[in-house]
Amino acid sequence: MGKRRSKRKPPARAKLVQPLSTRFNCPFCNHQDSCECKMDRDRNIGTIICYVCGETYQTHINYLLEPIDVYNDWIDACEQANQ
Repeated sequence: MGKRRSKRKPPARAKLVQPLSTRFNCPFCNHQDSCECKMDRDRNIGTIICYVCGETYQTHINYLLEPIDVYNDWIDACEQANQ
C-alpha cells in the first residue's frame, strides 16, 4: 500500500509593497501633485515646497517619519492657524 497523497497548498505570494508618494495636493492653491516633500535625514528636516504658489513648510523629523507624515503636520498647522 502506498501513502496518501498530501494536499499541500501552494506557497503564498509575497504582497507587492507600493512606495508612498512624495507629491501631494497644495492646501493653498488646490493644484494636484504640485507639492513635493524632501526629507533631509542628515539635518532631521522635512521640507514641502509647492511649485505653483511657492508656499513652503519645514518641520523636524526623525528616522520613523515618512513624507506623508510631514504633509499631515503641514495640514494640521494650517488648520490650527485658521482657528
